[in-house]
Amino acid sequence: MGTMNKVLLIGRLGRDPEERTTAGGTRVSNFSLATDSSRGGNGDKITEWHRIVVFGKVAETCNQYLRKGRLVCVEGSLQTRSWEKPPGEKHSRTEVVGSRITFLDYREGTGNGTAAEDEETAEPF
Repeated sequence: MGTMNKVLLIGRLGRDPEERTTAGGTRVSNFSLATDSSRGGNGDKITEWHRIVVFGKVAETCNQYLRKGRLVCVEGSLQTRSWEKPPGEKHSRTEVVGSRITFLDYREGTGNGTAAEDEETAEPF
């Protein structure tokens, strides 16, 4: 049996996207996404925060249209990065690398259900 690394999240942005460009000229967008779930017998609401990163045309669209509070669907995969800062401090971060972002709430100028998609990696519905 093969393996799979696929993530599907629906939530609201916790902050405006942070835009940057890599040394090679690729556009990048980073943002946090909040999802809610009920846990335990009393149904307490638990908010989970997810780090999202998208690249290329998807990043350009996210940077242009997304703002804190927007409701989106993120499709992508999990990635864990590790690095070391002197003197020997080890760090790691797990984030979702988004390949398709669907805007689920209407905001003026974006249309309803607009999708930003990485044409090379995204799968059609």
